[in-house]
Amino acid sequence: MTVSSEDMTTGTKGPMSFGWRQVLAIAGPGLVVMLADTDAGSVITAAQSGAQWGYKLLLLQLILIPILYIVQELTVRLGVVTGRGHGELIRERFGRGWAWLSVSTMALACLGALVTQFSGLAGVAQLFGVPVWLMLGMTIAMIVFVVYTGSYRSVERIAILFGLFELVFLGVAVQATPDLAQVTAQLAALPLGDNGFLYLAAANIGAVIMPWMVFYQQSAVVDKGLTVVHLKVLRWDTALGAILTQLVMAAVLIAVAATIGQSRPDASLDDVPQIANALTPFLGDSTGRIVFAFGISGAALVATIVVCLTAAWGLGEVAGYRRSLSDHPREAPWFYGIFTAGLFLAGLIVCSGFNLVSLSVAVEVMNAMLLPIVLGFLFMLARRALPAPHRLSGAYAWVVGMVIVATAGFGLYAGLSGVFGG
Repeated sequence: MTVSSEDMTTGTKGPMSFGWRQVLAIAGPGLVVMLADTDAGSVITAAQSGAQWGYKLLLLQLILIPILYIVQELTVRLGVVTGRGHGELIRERFGRGWAWLSVSTMALACLGALVTQFSGLAGVAQLFGVPVWLMLGMTIAMIVFVVYTGSYRSVERIAILFGLFELVFLGVAVQATPDLAQVTAQLAALPLGDNGFLYLAAANIGAVIMPWMVFYQQSAVVDKGLTVVHLKVLRWDTALGAILTQLVMAAVLIAVAATIGQSRPDASLDDVPQIANALTPFLGDSTGRIVFAFGISGAALVATIVVCLTAAWGLGEVAGYRRSLSDHPREAPWFYGIFTAGLFLAGLIVCSGFNLVSLSVAVEVMNAMLLPIVLGFLFMLARRALPAPHRLSGAYAWVVGMVIVATAGFGLYAGLSGVFGG
């Protein structure tokens, strides 16, 4: 495979050839962050969308594919060209105060994301009659072992393996065989004036464009030692991941819209096992539960690893402590300590007895309302922190700016309308 590389100092172009094994070694950060994007909270949000609004939010899943790619491609570009993490760049360009503001939104989003992952795993525990504390305890122990004993590459491979279990939802959507005429009719009559619809629209945006994803992918390419010569491969890695994650989201929405959305229109899901029950008409009771358990557990596990690493990396970029998976826990105690603390705090919140479906959807709405801060910093960095050959400029800068304003603006408006509009 031949990719075009460009020297970051001179701006000259030259061919850079990578074999398929090299491509596979370079790729990964984009696929991992996108598989983590379709996390337990995203699956729950997509399922709630299908249950309450049928196929009406299906088009939004497709519209978000290019938006997701645009956002994450900027993070990749910033990482490989500057060799700096997102929080570190904000600190260098805008000062420590702005960096702490940005990383605080990231930390809040990370905690919310961890809560949704554990909500999904708690739902799987409920499905099979396993005590929630036991399921979460085993999960925390396994993830701590994987991260404390592995390099970035080994953790990345394990995360991808977990995330691939999400693909079971694609098969379920095919089995659902949605009525295309009904899909078209519903998409032609979107209730944009309904605050409940806007609330779930905001949740879907927040479930796809997550603040922590910007921090993770930029830090991941830096920790992996990737540079500007790898940029084209990483762009393909990000594009493939963006398509895959949204196909999974669409698949969950379709499966639930074809069952609960048909039999009980406008119904609200009250617990996670109800989502599993939506699969049983196509796969049978036992098989449906097992397939759902594999899918949502894979989504939750990959996202848990990614989100905890994001918090530990991002806070370290501003606070200045050692923050690499190449370091032994004794060499980077703050990095590994924050990673572990996030797991235990989220576990305690989930074990406290909140409604897991409502909590997960609320977290995604919060993500959407944080986007003006997150995407605003991303856009400014792409305009100011990159050398001329890679700087966001010209017509494409205008396109990106409009996409960011529209996405963040609609997410904030829809979220506020849903929360305060009744």
